[in-house]
Amino acid sequence: MMQGTSEAFLQQAVRHAVDIRTPLKIVGGNSKAFLGREAAGLLLNTLQHQGIVNYHPSELIIIARAGTPLSEIEQTLAEQGQMLAFEPPHFSGQATLGGTLACGLSGPRRPFTGAARDFVLGCKLINGKAEIVSFGGEVMKNVAGYDVSRLMVGAMGTLGVLLEVSLKVLPLPALEQTLCFELGIVAAISKMTELASQSLPVSGLSYYDGILYVRLSGGEKAVKASAGKLGGNKAMTDHSFWPRLNEQRLDFFQGDMNLWRIVVPPAAAELELAGAWLYDWGGGQRWLKSEEPAQRVFSAAENAQGHAVLFRSKDRTGDVFQPLSGKLQELNRNIKQAFDPSGIFNPNRMYRDW
Repeated sequence: MMQGTSEAFLQQAVRHAVDIRTPLKIVGGNSKAFLGREAAGLLLNTLQHQGIVNYHPSELIIIARAGTPLSEIEQTLAEQGQMLAFEPPHFSGQATLGGTLACGLSGPRRPFTGAARDFVLGCKLINGKAEIVSFGGEVMKNVAGYDVSRLMVGAMGTLGVLLEVSLKVLPLPALEQTLCFELGIVAAISKMTELASQSLPVSGLSYYDGILYVRLSGGEKAVKASAGKLGGNKAMTDHSFWPRLNEQRLDFFQGDMNLWRIVVPPAAAELELAGAWLYDWGGGQRWLKSEEPAQRVFSAAENAQGHAVLFRSKDRTGDVFQPLSGKLQELNRNIKQAFDPSGIFNPNRMYRDW
């Protein structure tokens, strides 16, 4: 294993790997090691490359090194009444900023405030030529053209070693309240579609075990007025549902059965796949516990104009991410070739042949 705190050390490690054509398995806090295929290579640990570089509360911008613990960033923001609006899951106290963005996961707020990539302003990384390069900066608009920094979100470390990231943050809501509705699945999908289209301070829509959970966030008057308008069977006094959902601590997520993450248009009808379901993102993100064959799940997601990921499984040797084809596969291969011409970064983590 190679680990060090400085950019120079990490750059030298990449340069050495390029010279001897040795793949690198990039690891931070290892909190999401279960996600994706098993990567092979010499372990390059970035956990010690940490620290908040700059924080401008008045400008809603934070810049931090990739190895910085996610908990440290969130605590620093909370002290100033701010937050990471994409509500990233941790899955472990060791979660880092770099790993969070590499996996590209967003929590229940995602449809209402934006995804992880929407808040990335810029990044610094080491590419496959062992060069330290920077993209973006501290503004939302990248005048140079395509926002390359956002390519790193969800790339699973296959395009380079993240060194530093600048993010836009948002103020914490003054008040949050959760309402519950007892509904069947068809009525729940319809209700979520209806609520998402209205001018309401909705920040979470999830359906689980016959209950539709509606979270309202914002100013006190707006939240209370909306709650009074919507009614519901009851208002939750226990606010732990949303973090338990986001961190997969609900009973639904327990057990050894394959766990699929399926992303489809929110109003899409039920998918004809056997298993247990949990709906998030107003119906746009659907969790499925099932032993259905992988190809059947991928086909069902594609037919619904979405995609699927085998999120947790004992067997990660097959296809984990939705298979690519045609122009989309060509585009992804070209991007990989441009950033990592020697193919040394987390090979096979996303797909078998690259």
